[in-house]
Amino acid sequence: MELLVPIGIILAVIIFLLLFFNFIPVGLWISAFAAGVRVGIFTLVGMRLRRVIPGRIILPLIKARKAGLDISVNQLEAHYLAGGNVDKVVNALIAAYRANMDLQFVRAAAIDLAGRDVLEAVKMSVNPRVIETPNISAMAKDGIELLVKARVTVRANLDRLIGGAGEATIIARVGEGIVTTVGSSESHKDVLENPDIISQTVLDKGLDSGTAFEILSIDIADVDVGRNIGAQLQISQAEADKSIAQAKAEERRAMAVAKEQEMKALVQEMRARVVEAEAEVPRAMANALNSGKLGAMDYYNLQNLVSDTKMRESISRINKAEADDEK
Repeated sequence: MELLVPIGIILAVIIFLLLFFNFIPVGLWISAFAAGVRVGIFTLVGMRLRRVIPGRIILPLIKARKAGLDISVNQLEAHYLAGGNVDKVVNALIAAYRANMDLQFVRAAAIDLAGRDVLEAVKMSVNPRVIETPNISAMAKDGIELLVKARVTVRANLDRLIGGAGEATIIARVGEGIVTTVGSSESHKDVLENPDIISQTVLDKGLDSGTAFEILSIDIADVDVGRNIGAQLQISQAEADKSIAQAKAEERRAMAVAKEQEMKALVQEMRARVVEAEAEVPRAMANALNSGKLGAMDYYNLQNLVSDTKMRESISRINKAEADDEK
């Protein structure tokens, strides 16, 4: 029974020490002290209470102090609480310091909180990046299409990194400049002979205005001859004119067919009236005979006249046929 009391005390002391060293990062405090970074133990406890991971602050602080940067614990902790990447900001500041660039902690933190990769921006300021545009289609005044591919060498501008446009804007503006330059050329051969006129014209436009980059150079990587757009447009116009002419011709043909049908109907109507009139002739003659207005001799003379007329028509047709055979 007497042995249980010391064992209970020992267990309580062990649990207390475990909780103490788990809550208070003594090992981190010793590392900071050994590195010459003066951080109070209560400062580390305060970080725990503010739910800040001490290692995310102290280790970058040690790295910054060893690099010769003057950064306080409060600055790093405030940036961490704001949702920033403390380690990346410190690495960017160290890279800028080594490259003799004037980059302050406030600006680096603002760039990081704006969603930009501040370390990548510093690297791009030291080592410019080459942006390759896709094939840009442009047409000269002679109607020939040119496919131009350019390589744009840019350097990050830290002063305009916040609020500045990105790479997509650079590519769009370079493409617009290429289209304008090729489009103002009298012949596509002029561009093929001197592709540097594209670079010079585009550079003179100041395309990096309002962007997060500074354009150092624009190099034309490739120029290919594409389609003869002018000829294709003429062919398309000719086909359109042909279609219009065919439509008008079809309209006139339909009107002619309708007119022909109308004439046929009119002829049939006239034939029907003639047949109707011819049917009335015998009746009229019978009435004339019955009424005494037409005598028998008159009737026979009329029949002889009709026979004589038919005979003359028959002789006329025979003579015409003989004349055609002689020809």
